Amino acid sequence: QVQLVESGGGLVQAGGSLRLSCAASGGIFSRYAMAWFRQAPGKEREFVAAISWSGGKTYYADSVEGRFTISRDNAKNTVYLQMNYLKPEDTAIYYCAKDSQKFGGRGSFSRIDSWGQGTQVTVSP
Repeated sequence: QVQLVESGGGLVQAGGSLRLSCAASGGIFSRYAMAWFRQAPGKEREFVAAISWSGGKTYYADSVEGRFTISRDNAKNTVYLQMNYLKPEDTAIYYCAKDSQKFGGRGSFSRIDSWGQGTQVTVSP
């Protein structure tokens, strides 16, 4: 069973940046795709970004395209989410997720088999 631990959330002003990290343990990290999701109060959990097992393919939600960057370091068993030009509507709990397959994609929710505990991101106006 893979364990995922997020870090890096916090409070930032609109236009600012944050970098989230997700450390994985208990599995062979380089064998599967990874993703980030988020959930705002009163809303459903939504896809943010995904990255293939090698890092060669990345996918983004339209709402974050051009502002967020997902990356991974397989040597460190860690996936990152660099978030720039943050907006108040980016406020949510951000969850790291392990895809059961190698290649990932925008429609990855049904393939997620492990979740982190989440980290809060709050963007003030």
